[in-house]
Amino acid sequence: MADSLVALRDRREQVIARLTDAYAADLYDVDELDRRLDLAHGARTVAELDALVADLGIAPAATTALVPAGERAIDDPSRPARKKLRVIMSSVERRSRWIVPSQLDVRVFWGNATLDFRDASLGPGVTTLAVSVWMSNLELILPPGLPVDVDVSSFMGNVEERHRVPADPDPARPMLRVVGGVWLGNLEISTRLPGESGRDARKRERKERKQRRALAEGASKALPPGNG
Repeated sequence: MADSLVALRDRREQVIARLTDAYAADLYDVDELDRRLDLAHGARTVAELDALVADLGIAPAATTALVPAGERAIDDPSRPARKKLRVIMSSVERRSRWIVPSQLDVRVFWGNATLDFRDASLGPGVTTLAVSVWMSNLELILPPGLPVDVDVSSFMGNVEERHRVPADPDPARPMLRVVGGVWLGNLEISTRLPGESGRDARKRERKERKQRRALAEGASKALPPGNG
C-alpha cells in the first residue's frame, strides 16, 4: 500500500529535522547535508526517508528543525499578499523575526540588501521573491531545510544557482522561488545554521575543506600497492 501524503509529509519533516541536528553535531559536512536534503525533498516513500537517517541512530527528543510544520508554515491572516522593497543608493537588512509576503518584489540600485530567512515567517506553498539587481549586491540567507528554486538571469553579473525542490511539493509547506535578473551586480545565496554569522560560516567551511583534504590524503596513503 502506498504511503499516505500526510504520513509522507510528517516523516519528511522529521527526517529534515534529524539531518539538521546531525549536521549541527558535526556528524558530516555541509556537502553531505545538501545531498541528503535533496534526497529527502525528492523521496516518494517513507522507506526512502528512513534510509537517509538509518546511520544516525535514534533522534533526540529536542529538535532544531529550521522549517518546522508549526508557526512558519501557517497562513497568517496579517501576511500581505504582495509588498515592494526598494533600495536605491543605500543599504537594507531584514533579519530575525519578520513576516514575508506571498510575493516580495525587491529592486536594488547602487546599493546593498540582505534578506535573512532563517527566522522569517513564511506562508504555506510558494513564496515568490522577484529580484531586480542593478550594479548592486543582494544576499539571501536560507536555513538548510527550506526548499528553494532559483530562476534568475544575469548580464555581466553573478548568480549562485540553487535548486532544492521536492519532487511532489506539499502546498501546506513553505517553498521559496527566486525569479528576476541581475545586471552588473551580484546575487549571493547561502545556507547557514541558526545564529551563525558569515564569518563563522566561512570558518566552518574552511575547516570542513581541510577535513575533506585530510581524509582524501589518508585514503590515498592507505591504498594497497599494485600487484604489478
